[in-house]
Amino acid sequence: MDLDLSTAQQAFLDRVARFSAKQVAPAAAAIDETGAFPLALVRAAFELGLAGITVPSERSGAGQDYVTYALTVERLARSSATLAVIVGVQNSLVAEPIARFGTKAQKETWLARLASGRSIGAFALSEPNAGSDAANQQTVARLDDRGYVLNGRKVWVANAAAADVAIVFAATQPGVGGRGISAFLVPMDAPGLERVAAADSLGVRGLGCQDFELRDVHVDRSSMLGGPGEGFRVAMWALDGGRVAIAAQALGVGQAALDAALAHAKAREAFGQPIANYQAIQWMLADTATELEAARVLMLKAADAKDRQPRATLEAAMAKLYASQAAHRAADKAMQILASAGYRRGSTVERLFRDVRATEIYQGTSEVQRMIIAEAILAG
Repeated sequence: MDLDLSTAQQAFLDRVARFSAKQVAPAAAAIDETGAFPLALVRAAFELGLAGITVPSERSGAGQDYVTYALTVERLARSSATLAVIVGVQNSLVAEPIARFGTKAQKETWLARLASGRSIGAFALSEPNAGSDAANQQTVARLDDRGYVLNGRKVWVANAAAADVAIVFAATQPGVGGRGISAFLVPMDAPGLERVAAADSLGVRGLGCQDFELRDVHVDRSSMLGGPGEGFRVAMWALDGGRVAIAAQALGVGQAALDAALAHAKAREAFGQPIANYQAIQWMLADTATELEAARVLMLKAADAKDRQPRATLEAAMAKLYASQAAHRAADKAMQILASAGYRRGSTVERLFRDVRATEIYQGTSEVQRMIIAEAILAG
């Protein structure tokens, strides 16, 4: 197994690391405190080529492989989980599905704009009663002589506050589950689409999450992404990539927590010596480092599978499940090592502790990942 990066991969990631250290890290605390969508920082990231990392260069993307993309998300997440998620949504959930399933006209209209960062995209799948049960779409798309008319409500739509277009999932054949769902490219300024501020979140604040109502929103037939009834397949394909990105995000947050714990353990003294000299601290650090390294291997395997296989559902589910839980444990151990210095409001570890919890929930809870894994291994 060759885990070495090519010169081109390393050069790309070096640019990301410099950007993350110099521009993202200093802004992370303010993003968390205000909860405002960091548009200027997002634009800077997109100017660096992070809006369409895996999109071919002829479509204005960076033309990178999925391993490079995953490592990019991890590097960003070490500084800001929020920016890592924004980039993940733009890439895995919007640009990549259009590149994979879009018509020539859809690609000409949206893909270059998204991949270059001139437009921001959102992914509107979740509903009040369609979270883990994503096939239970209550939003309906009715065909008329002008195209499709969409009615329904979407919730927790990341990037929505600044998005120009959203992939909206709706039932074109209600009552038959996933087989009756279609996907549509809907401009966010479409008449009848009303954005509603979402509830504040515990962590990963600043995602621009909003709910929105669709009231008789008309779209042309040409706005359908994939064929009629293929929307659920589009969503699940996109979530394969999204879960690789969430595994990478979790890993970045976990690594940041470990880094903070290491620095504190070396500097903090108790009973006349650094606490890093005590076995109780050493074992917490050792367990954390080992679990994060195991998570990294799973993440890289899933990213490589995304490049090489038609679907990487099993690998992505395993990576997201393990990385999110390993990172949660890393943040918890870091909190324990820093003690009161970490527990205070406004500390880096306190923010990481809140941010990492979301990785076990969005884009499929840990329980959903276990269902996916079990189904695959039971099928042989």
